[in-house]
Amino acid sequence: MQTEDNLEFVERVIGSEPRHAVIWLHGLGADGYDFEPLVPELNLPADKPVRFLFPHAPRQPVTINGGMVMRAWYDITGTEMVRHEDDAGIRRSAAAVRNLIANENARGIPTDRIILAGFSQGGAIALHTGLRHPESLAGILALSTYLPLSAQLEAEAHAANRATPIFMAHGLYDPVIPLILAESSRTRLQEAGYSVQWHSYPMPHAVSPQEIRDISHWFRDRLGG
Repeated sequence: MQTEDNLEFVERVIGSEPRHAVIWLHGLGADGYDFEPLVPELNLPADKPVRFLFPHAPRQPVTINGGMVMRAWYDITGTEMVRHEDDAGIRRSAAAVRNLIANENARGIPTDRIILAGFSQGGAIALHTGLRHPESLAGILALSTYLPLSAQLEAEAHAANRATPIFMAHGLYDPVIPLILAESSRTRLQEAGYSVQWHSYPMPHAVSPQEIRDISHWFRDRLGG
């Protein structure tokens, strides 16, 4: 499926007549199908109908991968991801996510029943977009990721999501996004007054069975039981 602005996405629905939505962003080089198979593993109750949207990032050259064209939410110029950040690319993707939120609003789901989720690059966009969104979200799920453009957070964060629950999880042996970067992002958020539920797992840049169970519990809380 796609929105009116041609942002394509995969859709998966639990139950009928969804009253909640989860917008889940994939990582660098993947696509919207990457996390779609996790939906049944979350074991969410059918009496809490949810619509999952898994959008495809646009294709673009990625500097760190030799300029190879792939699906990416923004460019990465080097291994030190927060040193030379693609400000314009991050904001462009954030605008696309806001369009998805607006599209769900038009389909009858208010923003306070929408969770923004993402893995790696997708998690960075989920954090960036969610903390700046002018309407309260149900939650922000940030997996194996970090806080982008953190120096601008204080000036740009919106009060509407100051109390929004944040779930952050990271692998202890992540070779792609170092654990120390994720931990510093968590600390930055906590010092800014955000409520962060932090989890770490003995895994690389991946998702583990225990992590899926923890996400399921967190989703149930956000969906009202």
